[in-house]
Amino acid sequence: MTKVLCAPKDLIPILRERGTNYVSMYAHDGLPDVSTVGTSLIDDIKRAGIAPSARSWDFLSLALAVNAADHAVERNVSADGWTRTIELEVALYEPEPFQQLTAEIQQALRFLTGDFWQLRFVEGGYPPPNPRQRVIHDADCVSLLSGGLDSLIGALNLAAQGRSPIFVSHIAKGDSDTQVLYARTLGGGERHLQWNQNIWLKPQRDGEGSTRGRSIVFFAFAALAADSHADGTDVESVEVFVPENGLISLNVPLNAGRVGSLSTKTTHPVFMQRLQSIWTQLGIPASLQLPYAAQTKGEMMATCLDQEGLANLAGRSTSCGRYAVFGLRHCGRCVPCMVRRSAFLRSGIADTTATYVHADLKAAQPDRPPNDVAAVAAAVLKVEQDGVRALTAGQFAFAAPTRRTDFEGVVERGLKELGVLLRQHRVL
Repeated sequence: MTKVLCAPKDLIPILRERGTNYVSMYAHDGLPDVSTVGTSLIDDIKRAGIAPSARSWDFLSLALAVNAADHAVERNVSADGWTRTIELEVALYEPEPFQQLTAEIQQALRFLTGDFWQLRFVEGGYPPPNPRQRVIHDADCVSLLSGGLDSLIGALNLAAQGRSPIFVSHIAKGDSDTQVLYARTLGGGERHLQWNQNIWLKPQRDGEGSTRGRSIVFFAFAALAADSHADGTDVESVEVFVPENGLISLNVPLNAGRVGSLSTKTTHPVFMQRLQSIWTQLGIPASLQLPYAAQTKGEMMATCLDQEGLANLAGRSTSCGRYAVFGLRHCGRCVPCMVRRSAFLRSGIADTTATYVHADLKAAQPDRPPNDVAAVAAAVLKVEQDGVRALTAGQFAFAAPTRRTDFEGVVERGLKELGVLLRQHRVL
């Protein structure tokens, strides 16, 4: 078990226990052995005119703490080289509501990251920021804007439907300018909230690279925006749109080696249900909407309500799971890259992506495992030969029968799109 304490700098003890990771929240501490997170957020949120309640502010503090712990505790030291047991203590402004939901939050994090979490919520957290001038946007919903292709399609569709979303972005290396471009192009530049969690590990190191928990901060930003907007406009709840295609959301393991936490669960229906339940019980007035849960990426592109806008902007989007590793270029051979490339083929829209490092999938050999091209090829053949349930058996037990059929369909059609791509490249 590894201990992590996330609290304001004044609560970091002078005598620090060996084996405990200490994280100063929202402010620098100046100590060489204490990590920091969210050091610019209070000023950034004030500057944006956002006035969150204690409920959404404390949820952001929890999310930052979870992500800091996820980065600080490396998987390779655990017994199986992957699954960790993390004892996380978080200082909140009003901890009691979270204390009552401890078991439920631990269960949600267990699903998201694949680890065992033991949470303790204590008093002493920073109060919610209070901006000098509150900003109430002329908006009717919130939409995640990551800079990815799905978030672009979601934004284009909302604009075409006459909606006015508050765009919420999590700053990521290589995506920040694209996020700004998309928001401005869609007429929502003044409704764009773009924030960074700024994790700095001490002693300085890269930390754990799997980052299964990073998405919870993105959702916390959205909850903060929705909460402030709802309070400022007296609406009961604000829709939070999560534009993600069903194949990636479900992320069905392509083979036996990709089960459990080895497959990301960022927008998986189970995690979304658990997150919504936590928000509802905390009183955060935000309603998660996943309009593309039963669509493939290719179907999202083909049915986008603004085909001209999509054709002009799609090539600027980022899909690669190893974008930073390859010098802010799409590798071309990871699963998200292949799903992206197959979606362009399915939609008939020209792929204007600047470059794929591995343009030829047949010649693309990984520098190290996993071999995504081989795994996708095997999954495509398995479904073609034995049917989709040979791959998805047991994966959708959480869903009602009609929903299971939807999920099986999106997996089958998504793999069919991938099969077209692989045959074009003579992999199959």
